[in-house]
Amino acid sequence: MTIAPDDARQGASHRYRAIRAFVQSTDDTLPGKLEITKEGIVHDMMAPVGPHELTTVHLRRRLEKVMPEENVAHTGEPDVEDESEGIMRRPDVMVIAMVDMDVPGSFDPRTLIAAIEVVSRSNPDNDWVTKMRDYPLIGIPVYAIFDPRTGEGAVLTDIHSTPDGPRYATRKDFVYGEDVTIGDWTIPTDGLPLYKDRTGTESEG
Repeated sequence: MTIAPDDARQGASHRYRAIRAFVQSTDDTLPGKLEITKEGIVHDMMAPVGPHELTTVHLRRRLEKVMPEENVAHTGEPDVEDESEGIMRRPDVMVIAMVDMDVPGSFDPRTLIAAIEVVSRSNPDNDWVTKMRDYPLIGIPVYAIFDPRTGEGAVLTDIHSTPDGPRYATRKDFVYGEDVTIGDWTIPTDGLPLYKDRTGTESEG
């Protein structure tokens, strides 16, 4: 049987809506957060406290000190969603204009100024691999990654077309202690926490 393109799109859209309904029904009952990517559901078992959350607090405060008042570094709900691509994500920090937050449901990812992720200790590939692919695909212009495992990170910009779809063309790596530019604003990265091993010693990679 041949499936017409419109039928295939409708089938994919129906599948995505079913997955989204499941994710939303379980969102308050499971630890961490559930997101939807091209491969299906991703369960990020991020630590609810400690270096992960403390890093998001530091980043939010540092950005809001240098950004104009009409922009915020938002943490928490809602998700960013592109149903046509079958992707629903919830960045740890979303840099966005307040006016673009006044919408029903999920944020349009193309209204974000930047998405920032603090790498999960349990699933680092979610931040370093799949989100690096998903975020340019849904039009997020700047993606910044902070990795408390290593005290390093990267800022990715300049979406361009490739045979595999939109990708970031520019990557600027940094180590904690250096200033880092996200969008139009530069913040310090000194004093950001690192994950600790079971002995309580800070991780060095």
